[in-house]
Amino acid sequence: MVTVKKFNKISDIVYTQMPQERYRFIEEGEDYDLALVRSAQLHETIFPKKLLAIARAGAGVNNLPVERCSEEGIVVFNTPGANANAVKELVLCGMMLACRRIVPGIQWVEQQRDEGAADVDKRMEKAKKDFVGGEIAGKTLGVIGLGAIGVMVANAAVALGMEVIGYDPFLSVDAALRLSRSVKLAKTQEELLGKCDFLTLHLPQTEKTKGMINESAIAAIKPGAVLLNFARGGLIDDEAVLAALDAEILARYVTDFPNDRIIRHPKVIAMPHLGASTPEAEENCARMAAAQLEEYLVNGNIKNSVNFPDCEYPRGEGWRIAIINKNVTNMMGQITAVLAQRQFNIEHMLNHSRGPWAYTLIDLLEQPDPACADALAAIDGVVRVRVIGGNA
Repeated sequence: MVTVKKFNKISDIVYTQMPQERYRFIEEGEDYDLALVRSAQLHETIFPKKLLAIARAGAGVNNLPVERCSEEGIVVFNTPGANANAVKELVLCGMMLACRRIVPGIQWVEQQRDEGAADVDKRMEKAKKDFVGGEIAGKTLGVIGLGAIGVMVANAAVALGMEVIGYDPFLSVDAALRLSRSVKLAKTQEELLGKCDFLTLHLPQTEKTKGMINESAIAAIKPGAVLLNFARGGLIDDEAVLAALDAEILARYVTDFPNDRIIRHPKVIAMPHLGASTPEAEENCARMAAAQLEEYLVNGNIKNSVNFPDCEYPRGEGWRIAIINKNVTNMMGQITAVLAQRQFNIEHMLNHSRGPWAYTLIDLLEQPDPACADALAAIDGVVRVRVIGGNA
């Protein structure tokens, strides 16, 4: 039986994909084949040598030691797009909170309640002038990052009557096909920044994107714009944003990533990381994470890995060898030579690379013996070899 360790509470929907008669789920212990995680910090965790893969039920993997996992031959999956609708809806909510002054209005009503005020229905007619706001229809939204969430936000904003400009230098074909034709694409980030009334970020935090909304970027932003960050807190240079709010360059900053410094500013609307906090999003993430783990275990196929290339091919009736190796010269020649020496006929072979790493699937009609697997594992640069049979 395959053992799966859950480092966080995960929706029970995983049991529909990975039934408990075939998988044993644990929350404690150091002997497991697969792992499911949400927010648990695993950078200091020592993984068992038998661990094949970790699936993160969410998009970000900052809590995982991805580089170390690569070196140990552990595939790390995430679930891009599974929580996209939940985040999209919160972004739209954030825009409306920023422009309609809804939060101060609600706070006024609550104050009247707490003070036991009388005739609130009459007094509010005078008070509401302090909470006048604008509409989002006709305004321009800039979307930086057109992945699963960014595309959904852009399309929804178009449906609400907004002008939308998107920027993504790495726009995928799939995302482009899903993007509304009404969305205009900027050639540079600076081109977008100077035109938008609302700016929303939907890209991962990396060394290149960390602190990307800094003093220089803010200097290019249209005065009076609203900045929304439902992606990662580290994309923002807090000091630069706070200074822009003080100088009224930015009208509001709406974020799902509060910290001690940010929440003290009156023009900040902060939420406690609610982006994916819906039952629907949690189920979608859990279902996708479990499906990816099972597909990798049973068929060796990889999709949505953050450290190895996508590599998928339908299984036949024979045997499959799955190899994780460094992306170096003559690796395929060495692998095929081992099989040729043992007179194995390759029915199908698929090899994909991603940066310093590569992944190879080889289908055979005959079962490779343990010595063959050992010979493949002995090749310099090979990190992990798995032989998958018909009943894996």
